[in-house]
Amino acid sequence: MKKYLTIIFIFFCITLLSNEAAAQCAVCTKTALQMGEKPAQGLNTAILYLMMMPFAIVGFIGVRWWRNQKHFEKKK
Repeated sequence: MKKYLTIIFIFFCITLLSNEAAAQCAVCTKTALQMGEKPAQGLNTAILYLMMMPFAIVGFIGVRWWRNQKHFEKKK
């Protein structure tokens, strides 16, 4: 379990410390360019945040399922 937590921690550190990630579609890019640089960065950050939520939820469900399966195997 410690190995998995280390991998997840490293993944999130790399994700959070990355300099730039373009997550905008063509329409969002044009809209962001019209708003200016600061709002465009905020929009891009929000898109990345919303993109990570489903992965976090699925990961949480997967870890819970894995723990339950492990617990049931020990009882047998």
